[in-house]
Amino acid sequence: MVSIRAANEGDFDAIWPIFRDIVATGDTYAYPRDTTRDQALDIWLRVPRKTFVAELDDRILGTYYIKTNQAGPGDHVCNCGYMVSPAARGQGLATAMCEHSQQVARDLGYKAMQFNFVAATNLGALRLWHSLGFGTVGRLPKAFNHPTRGYVDALVLYKWLQQAD
Repeated sequence: MVSIRAANEGDFDAIWPIFRDIVATGDTYAYPRDTTRDQALDIWLRVPRKTFVAELDDRILGTYYIKTNQAGPGDHVCNCGYMVSPAARGQGLATAMCEHSQQVARDLGYKAMQFNFVAATNLGALRLWHSLGFGTVGRLPKAFNHPTRGYVDALVLYKWLQQAD
């Protein structure tokens, strides 16, 4: 069973290999493929409002962050990033983390969640986000430079988290 808890800097030794391997492939995240450990620590643990880890059998196999997407009049919308160890894919970690993050977002007072830059080639993530109620609300033509497919579209996904007003 998946267990999700708040992350701390001591968890970064387990987060770093997941982050490094995913970012180095260059096919899902718009971070430089050579992002350093110190840069990753800032990106994933220090800048976000909160970061969580997902564990199976007491091993960290996934992680996500939540942060405010825009300041001021847009501060009711959050943004999240999710990573699952390639060895643990297909075990429900991403689903569990996304569901968890939506509740955390509500608890923190956010009214909506937005994913700003999802590569259109990231079909597994898109299927999951759509199945969890996110809609594609924007398409940025050729905005993501995929390492093998070249310039592909990036999508913006959005979900209102509150009950109908």
